[in-house]
Amino acid sequence: MEMVPIGLTETDLGQKCPLCRDSGSSFYLEVFFECRTCKGIFRAPEYLPSWEDEKSRYEEHHNDVLDAKYQQFVSPITSSVLRDYQPESLGLDFGSGTGPVISKVLRDAGYSIKQYDPIFENIPEVLEHKYDFIACCEVIEHFHNPEKEFHLLKSLLKPGGHLYCMTHIYSPEINFDNWYYRRDKTHSFIYQAATLDWIKEMLEFEGLTVQGRLIVFTKS
Repeated sequence: MEMVPIGLTETDLGQKCPLCRDSGSSFYLEVFFECRTCKGIFRAPEYLPSWEDEKSRYEEHHNDVLDAKYQQFVSPITSSVLRDYQPESLGLDFGSGTGPVISKVLRDAGYSIKQYDPIFENIPEVLEHKYDFIACCEVIEHFHNPEKEFHLLKSLLKPGGHLYCMTHIYSPEINFDNWYYRRDKTHSFIYQAATLDWIKEMLEFEGLTVQGRLIVFTKS
């Protein structure tokens, strides 16, 4: 089935973007909407997964932190940290999941890194510290409330700190109907290049670089 985006009409003004709170227009089967301002693509609230469904889905991920292929997958983040920071820096693996491979790789290299995951590592005290860098690998697409989460992440960074994210960015040449990212029911918010620019400007990050799936925000 081909995706047929439609223009903004009075009937779909009720869907509010969870990032910028502006209106969204129907993008795919009345399940996904595209924000007219930040261009984020978001699930309608009635199609968001429950906490139980998310937990069940994540538990299907049998990620072995010793798996060389898994370590290679997260290497855009770990290589960037190893290049940008010294071991005495303090990092946060945000959304570390069932297999915190980023933490494993960096700790093996002598780095100090804490873990936080709202389901598997829910330790609120971790969010009371400030960090030199934060890693979010395949996490930000799961945000139900990206406005809240990005404000939190920025607040946890020290001045000059880096937020390293990995996600698959949508672009128009992708067939949304067949796209594996769309088919994952725990993917609640999908980013376009314009969405990342909006986050940089509105949250007043000093810098933004995008290299493939790697997205790096820098705090002033």
